[in-house]
Amino acid sequence: MGTRSDITLGFDTSGGWCCAALTRADTVMAQRFVAMPRGQGEALVPLLNTVLQDAAVTWTDLAALGVGIGPGNFTGIRISVSAARGLALGLGIPAIGVTRFEALALDGPDLPVVVPALRDQVWVQTPGAAPELHDTPPRPAIGEGHGLTPPAHALAVAIARLAASRIGTVQPRPAPLYLRDADAAPPSDAPPALIE
Repeated sequence: MGTRSDITLGFDTSGGWCCAALTRADTVMAQRFVAMPRGQGEALVPLLNTVLQDAAVTWTDLAALGVGIGPGNFTGIRISVSAARGLALGLGIPAIGVTRFEALALDGPDLPVVVPALRDQVWVQTPGAAPELHDTPPRPAIGEGHGLTPPAHALAVAIARLAASRIGTVQPRPAPLYLRDADAAPPSDAPPALIE
């Protein structure tokens, strides 16, 4: 179908969904979005296979993988990132990490980008600045829902397009983007004594 130089598979499980898209240059060959609060680990690879089948493409046709690295759900991000790294290693192609901020801002207006956080807060990234935690999103802003300006592309499509634009450049291995420290704390009790 294609060559290893022009087809990119992008995917993301950083929220209550499992999504994937296949792009070739500026063309969206296939895309799927499945809302799911849990179970992304079991659903991701079958969804990727479905997207490939929708476009009559095989794994060996791919030039690169684009993966959403967050911010978002801790476990969901780890699912996508580990899948991308494993698939890239097996296929001998690059896996390229893309943040949700970058994906939401692709081809959109030059506005702050909003990503939901925990406890009814949001992460806001103003162009050229680091993300900041806020109680309410600024207006106007690009984001997902709540009256925010919708992004120009579906999440997986934007991830695939950004990854394709970075093929041939030096990229770090995809790694989760965690903006907040883990909520879990180590136990405060002393560990039990070992009996020898």
